[in-house]
Amino acid sequence: MLMAGRINFFEGKSVDQRITKTGSSQILKCSEFHHIIEQPLFSFLLNQYLIYMFSGIVEEMATVVAIKRDKGNIDLTMECSFTNELKIDQSISHNGVCLTVVEINGNTYTVTAMKETLDRSNLGKLEVGDHVNVERSMIMNGRLDGHIVQGHVDETAKCINIKDADGSTYFTFEYKLDKEMAKKGYFTVDKGSVTVNGVSLTVCEPTENTFTVAIIPYTRENTNFCDIKLGSFVNIEFDILGKYIARLQSI
Repeated sequence: MLMAGRINFFEGKSVDQRITKTGSSQILKCSEFHHIIEQPLFSFLLNQYLIYMFSGIVEEMATVVAIKRDKGNIDLTMECSFTNELKIDQSISHNGVCLTVVEINGNTYTVTAMKETLDRSNLGKLEVGDHVNVERSMIMNGRLDGHIVQGHVDETAKCINIKDADGSTYFTFEYKLDKEMAKKGYFTVDKGSVTVNGVSLTVCEPTENTFTVAIIPYTRENTNFCDIKLGSFVNIEFDILGKYIARLQSI
């Protein structure tokens, strides 16, 4: 059961957003309330929900070399530099979508995307020769250089503006406005985290259904942000911590 530990709620006004240890409990301090999450529940969340976790730090761009349609599914065959390190049943993030390796052949590997994935993401729009951001799942005792990324894309967003920032580039994306989903944590906040095509980024200038991200030259050159143009659709995953907090507030 989810309630492997006890959750207490009490009012507070701290703006200190951090996790600290107090005895056997994990304390998450938020701006309007404090949650005390005992260790069993904290471990449960890690083990059950973050077992295949990514950080949003893209390793490289893989190239689509073949696409095979099988009823409602699509088999995508990719080529990248670390194919020889992969194994069958391994989880890889593709443009932010967690997919399972089902076949390895020389320097290529194949993953399968089902209809639900294709409906929520931009993978169904891929063509042979396209670049895809890839990242292997992180080791749980390693550094979290980006933020917690599940590889469960929430929806797509459309690029509506690209602006030069004296070397860096601002990209603005628009997604479907759904106030009911926003109540469940599907929104962005200023200086918060968002995943765009598998890249962990910091939000600026969020509105009800748009947000802007600043891309440094290295990121633009080494991810498929180099291919994004006005009208391009990207995959977005909202911050899982925001979803948990919204859920805790509702119960």
